[in-house]
Amino acid sequence: MAESEVRQEGYLRERYHYFHLKDTMGQERDFHFHNFDKIVILLSGKVEYLVEDETYALRPWDVLLIRHHAVHRANISREIPYERIIIYLDGGYINRAIPEVPLMDCFRTADLRGRRITPDNALRARLKSLLQEMEQASEDHRFGAQILCDTCLMQLLVHLGRAMPDRRDPEQGEDRYDTKISLALTYIQEHLGTGLTVEQIADHVHLSPYYFMRLFRAQTGSSVYSYILQNRLIRAAKNIRNGMSASEAAMDSGFSDYSAFYRAFRKQFGTSPGRIRCPSGEEPGAVTLQTHGPDAGG
Repeated sequence: MAESEVRQEGYLRERYHYFHLKDTMGQERDFHFHNFDKIVILLSGKVEYLVEDETYALRPWDVLLIRHHAVHRANISREIPYERIIIYLDGGYINRAIPEVPLMDCFRTADLRGRRITPDNALRARLKSLLQEMEQASEDHRFGAQILCDTCLMQLLVHLGRAMPDRRDPEQGEDRYDTKISLALTYIQEHLGTGLTVEQIADHVHLSPYYFMRLFRAQTGSSVYSYILQNRLIRAAKNIRNGMSASEAAMDSGFSDYSAFYRAFRKQFGTSPGRIRCPSGEEPGAVTLQTHGPDAGG
């Protein structure tokens, strides 16, 4: 339970793991995924999470629910020290511990209604109290300390389940880009399965290819090619998790060469396409899947 380093993304050797971290690293993390569920609570700092094909600019005390196998990345600013609480959860353990109450359903609901929860004053106060109790219990080696931690976690999940939004987060699609780049991003998403070229996209938004590439990088922090590749891989990963074969997912995502897709997928996620498949209705148990890079920074 104490703050520590997790050596590889995708590993969870406990029922859950609690991190309270503060640093000024400000790194931009690569896209990655976990085989367990993840709660992110921002305490201070400036961070933007990209989860699948949606973007969440978090404010202090916003809660982000990231379900297992959801591809995500944190863009962290150096301007303000980044303090956050991150909890990794073995959903299988939670469901077995209290089978009569579907505490992990909040993650499934988050995929449908929006992954960000912005607590009101009452919920914020309750979260602060529960998190403080968890931290105190994690440092307490007396009788029953682990049970106190467990019950705080269960209460946290109850409150998050009650706070799930009734509809999609109205700000998650917030337009942060120049109109031309917004049009280009939409066009790319709609044509990922085709042979996209810079010239084709630039022509669609009525810009010269050279100026479009410069504007795109300035606005998004990514080259056009990298953006298209990352989004094709995210789309393919999503399709595979939904039951599509790896070869079908590669073709649907715009890859004409399966071997090139396989290499790009392994480089991006650190595992083969077949290893991310999650059978319908199955919750993750204790995890042995290695993905890409260290975590707890995001």
